[in-house]
Amino acid sequence: MAADPAEIAARLSAIGEQLADLALDRLREAADSVRAGGDLDPALAAEEKRITRARRSVEKAAVLLGGTAAGPAGGESS
Repeated sequence: MAADPAEIAARLSAIGEQLADLALDRLREAADSVRAGGDLDPALAAEEKRITRARRSVEKAAVLLGGTAAGPAGGESS
């Protein structure tokens, strides 16, 4: 069963949304730690950046396959 590029683009858009949620969770976790008087965990910050880069790549792939730009970035171009 071959997948249609539009179907794959839709799945990639959904994955991009999941990655955005995951990155926001990391940011909330970091903010909570700092608010509690702790220091920013560099590993947590690096993980959020890595997740955000992955999200951007997935969203670009979705656009290339004919999907629409999804997420808060609103279709960044490069």
